[in-house]
Amino acid sequence: MKAIVIYKSKYGSTKAYARWIAEALSCEALDAKNVKIEDLAPYDTVIYGGGLYAEVIAGVSLITKNLERLKDKKLVVYSTGITPLDCRDYYDKLVLEKNFKGDSLSYIKVFNFLGKMVLSELSLPHRTAIRALKKLMRGKEKPTKMEKLLIELCDADGDFTDKNAIFDLVAYVNNQTKQQA
Repeated sequence: MKAIVIYKSKYGSTKAYARWIAEALSCEALDAKNVKIEDLAPYDTVIYGGGLYAEVIAGVSLITKNLERLKDKKLVVYSTGITPLDCRDYYDKLVLEKNFKGDSLSYIKVFNFLGKMVLSELSLPHRTAIRALKKLMRGKEKPTKMEKLLIELCDADGDFTDKNAIFDLVAYVNNQTKQQA
């Protein structure tokens, strides 16, 4: 197996996962800003990671817009965010629908990992967006369960990354490789 991990990381958690995955698979991890689609030709497994921002996986279009060129490869995408992993209905519905169109999920296996949100490290636009979201959600007369969760997440402050979380992704890549051999 010749694998590569590509990532787009703003605050560091996606990069941390990329390094952990690359180490576990004995492959290279590269920042997406240094990768062109033609650079992926020699690899049979491409793993892409990006942070979640308003349900959009940062930079995932590198994979989704080039799916025709990548269909013969094992494709894995992971996202990092602060939405609790037990909120799969939210993740599956909004994130998957926003990022993967048509039959793209028949070619791509998707994983989600907890990232970090250290409020003091956030950019001004992100801090402003979080404050606006919190104010909007608090203004709801009868907030839904998801809206209440969003209010809580606006106050999340910490690093929630977990190296052990990569186990399923690594096992998936290794099992897929064995099946192809």
